[in-house]
Amino acid sequence: MSSVFPRFGFFPGLSMALISIALKLAGSQVSPELYGDSRPRLFTYWTSDAYQATGCYNLLCSGFIQTNSRIAIGAAISPLSEFEGSQFDVTIVIWKDPKLGNWWMGFGENTLVGYWPAELFTHLADRATMVEWGGEVVNSRANGEHTSTGMGSGHFAEDGFGKASYFRNLEIVDSDNSLISAHDISTLAENNNCYNIKSSSSSQWGTYFYYGGPGRNDQCR
Repeated sequence: MSSVFPRFGFFPGLSMALISIALKLAGSQVSPELYGDSRPRLFTYWTSDAYQATGCYNLLCSGFIQTNSRIAIGAAISPLSEFEGSQFDVTIVIWKDPKLGNWWMGFGENTLVGYWPAELFTHLADRATMVEWGGEVVNSRANGEHTSTGMGSGHFAEDGFGKASYFRNLEIVDSDNSLISAHDISTLAENNNCYNIKSSSSSQWGTYFYYGGPGRNDQCR
């Protein structure tokens, strides 16, 4: 694996942008092996034992319960941002129902998609202790070389708006079930020559970061 995010994933050519909270994941992914094409798609994933025996993508096994048929899990995301052109982004939220303990996923403006039942994660505490945003690709190192699979737009973070991919307005749900801005985030990239990440903040975008890269290049082998 190569990531600006903790490791998971299973398919060669896989590239993802995602949110992870207590082993519940949601975001956008490109996976020719899973979907048969290279279009970015909305996905979910879960595991209750750190990827050992439980869990799956989307609705490929029991676990995530979809409650809204208007949002198709695994569907292609549209419209897409254009390099040095129009930029589009989506809002994804994961939070815990304080009464029933289910973990809900929201997409867009106040649209519930479904939930991970509380009983899937009986060993977890009443709250998450870490929230992670980031990107990841599968790096099988075929022929001993780093994969050429791009992360995000395939451009490094320093290329900035209109070129690099980004996460913006990072927020967390506090103990009062209210959204608050995520401050003082730490960043990590496994190999900055392959993919990197740069964070900042502003009044309009709150806490945000650019990330990504092309994979194999002269400095990434």
